[in-house]
Amino acid sequence: MDYENLIVERQGHIALVTLNRPQKLNALNNDLMKDIERVAEDFRDDFETRVVIFTGSGKHFSAGADLTDPKRAEAAKASLLERRRGTHLGPRMLRRLFNMNQITIAAVNGAALGGGACLVSACDFRIGAEDCLVGYPEVGLGIPLSWVSVPLCVHLIGPARAKQMIILARKEDARTLEKWGFLDEVVPQEELIDRAFAMAEQYAAMPPVAAQMVKESVNAISSILDRSIMHMDTDQVMLTSGAEDNIEGTKAFFEKRDPVFKGN
Repeated sequence: MDYENLIVERQGHIALVTLNRPQKLNALNNDLMKDIERVAEDFRDDFETRVVIFTGSGKHFSAGADLTDPKRAEAAKASLLERRRGTHLGPRMLRRLFNMNQITIAAVNGAALGGGACLVSACDFRIGAEDCLVGYPEVGLGIPLSWVSVPLCVHLIGPARAKQMIILARKEDARTLEKWGFLDEVVPQEELIDRAFAMAEQYAAMPPVAAQMVKESVNAISSILDRSIMHMDTDQVMLTSGAEDNIEGTKAFFEKRDPVFKGN
């Protein structure tokens, strides 16, 4: 299959999926998100691939949502029904990735922010380059973290650190993320993809039916309440989007200054 914003390479039982918008720091516009959703779905009918590695082209994994995407401006003018349904793309993409049959590994180069951090958290394992940074800037923009990703963060690092990471909207460095358990390994940048393939080879060598059954069981155990808790997270974003704090947070982001929030 061909994808406009992804590069898919196969090596035996392992596939490497590279987000390919380097000129935009692999920011997630609608087209890239739909490509990620589609590639995750396409792997369902791929019985040769046992492990899928996700990484970003260029210097960064993904800078998060593309705030300059023209389709965002178009969506803002749509009806409430259309806007609400449009916000389901992010959560749907994350669920497709989380529920893939294959073992998934995120090889985190550079920054993985916002939606990029959500993609990383939805994978089974995470290897980070020594200079990588991961963060959720949403609260700093006056909106809550959505895309069913709050539980994913909590499962990885626990409630207190998840609150710290999400509410303070800071970019955490690789060693901190490894200590917290968000990253499984940290390696030099030049070794990142080789190490991801080495890990992938270990899992690819295991019996695929048993391995995929265990993955499915662990995911079910760890996420049993996620859907019931997070089914309205996009509605929370719709509620806060366009509020004074969201406008101030977004304006401050582009003006590279500290925002002043008033609770409106």
